Amino acid sequence: MIQRNIEKELLILAKEFPIVVINGPRQSGKTTLSKMVFPNHDYVSLEEPEFRTLAEEDPNGFFKRFNGNIIIDEVQNVPELFSHLQGLADSTDQMGKYILTGSQNYLVLEQISQSLAGRVGIATLLPFSYDEIANHFTESFEEDNAYILKGSYPPIYDRNIRPYSFYSTYLETYVERDLRRVFNISDLSRFRKMLSLLAGRIGQLLNKHELAVETGVSHVTVENWISMLEASYIVYRLQPWFKNFNKRVVKQPKIYFYDTGLAAYLLGLRDKDSLVLHFARGNLFENMVISEFIKANHNQNSGFSFYFWRNNHKKEIDLVIDAGIRVRALEIKSSQTFRKEFTDTLMYWSELSGLPAKNLLLIYGGNIEFSYKTIKIRNWRSIRKEFMELINTPD
Repeated sequence: MIQRNIEKELLILAKEFPIVVINGPRQSGKTTLSKMVFPNHDYVSLEEPEFRTLAEEDPNGFFKRFNGNIIIDEVQNVPELFSHLQGLADSTDQMGKYILTGSQNYLVLEQISQSLAGRVGIATLLPFSYDEIANHFTESFEEDNAYILKGSYPPIYDRNIRPYSFYSTYLETYVERDLRRVFNISDLSRFRKMLSLLAGRIGQLLNKHELAVETGVSHVTVENWISMLEASYIVYRLQPWFKNFNKRVVKQPKIYFYDTGLAAYLLGLRDKDSLVLHFARGNLFENMVISEFIKANHNQNSGFSFYFWRNNHKKEIDLVIDAGIRVRALEIKSSQTFRKEFTDTLMYWSELSGLPAKNLLLIYGGNIEFSYKTIKIRNWRSIRKEFMELINTPD
């Protein structure tokens, strides 16, 4: 069991709320984490038919059977429990008594908003961050291609599973458990096609009309399917930044995957040689960098917002981090060689926005770290360090 960066935040939430929810995708390590952080809690999984049936048919009997501190795994399988948890939370002054985990963001948060508002602290556990892997495994990742292909799901590292085998099984399990049972999708072949099309559009503006045409479904269906993928922590949308600018900016979001290993699998990439020459190589690197920042944001519960910026002249900033008063702008380049023209758009954006050059950052594939015109040039392995510096920088 390796230490996760989110552990400190979980312990804080357990002192503030009677109920703590650990949300996140399947196989991200929620069960292992909850047992490790709360070793004195009883544990029950609602994936087990016996406990799921008891919880559905006799919720009072279920909680009497586990009348102490309890971890309830995959709580979204029995949504009826949330109303009972409301009463239990109101009748106890003990914080951290109930630890819940869930794999469908939409289903869990919907129940929380209806029944548990004000009674629950929420943490989101994503797959391993790069520094978690580097600190606990012998995997060195001398180059970014290996990390992009392997992805960051814990079983790949804990059990030394080949990425191809893991993602093949993961996708089939996701389709069977979530899409059939939870979301009631019947046209799985078209859904799988759209998922592969999204992998080929990483880092691009999301055009739902094109996706509808290529998959042969309606625009509304495409939106529903993408929302389901977001709820399952498969993809996320990066929204455009509008603050302090005129309206001559794009309004469409971009699409990214939480895990580049799954995206690479969907693109048919099986080895580093095929990745190096692939059209999506740069976009997958960009995806990896942005996802690392998102993991750090969740692990620290920082509450920062992430955007991109692009105007109608196709000037573009890959990532804008809104930390309240503080704003950071990042360019992301997969090249291992720095070129000064990489900073041109950052300097343009600095002049346009009034953001000082010290708030600009370039993340690239090379190893040498330095500053150019006060713009920090950093290796992709330094993402957590840069994020923590942003947190600790006074307003």
